[in-house]
Amino acid sequence: MRYASADNGAMQMRTQPPRAAGLRPANNGKRVRRERRTIAAMIGIFCHDHHGGHAEHHCDDCADLLRYANQRLDVCVFGESKLPCSECTVHCYSKSRRARIVEVMRYAGPRMPRRHPWLGLLHMIDKLRCRF
Repeated sequence: MRYASADNGAMQMRTQPPRAAGLRPANNGKRVRRERRTIAAMIGIFCHDHHGGHAEHHCDDCADLLRYANQRLDVCVFGESKLPCSECTVHCYSKSRRARIVEVMRYAGPRMPRRHPWLGLLHMIDKLRCRF
């Protein structure tokens, strides 16, 4: 997307629209960054197996779901103390997207240790940690 620059009128590329004044900055700590990598890996597995997408090039539907998941992580109220989504008490996804992300996670979760062993292991540790 292109957004006009306020200072000279030239067009600049931005990855996200400017945030409104007064909003807290997007979550970008170590835990949230790992969660972004995990959800991207899960969507990549699902897209590859169901839509023929590749790890770096998802189909349009999966790319849209990944953008939405990243937007939700930006505004997660738990920030760095975030639990895995399946253990969370706050459902931040819309109903239609929640059903889609649950489908992706149920499919990709058991396949994570084989395709992304380190992320899969850390995700399982996070799930176990919140139960004890």
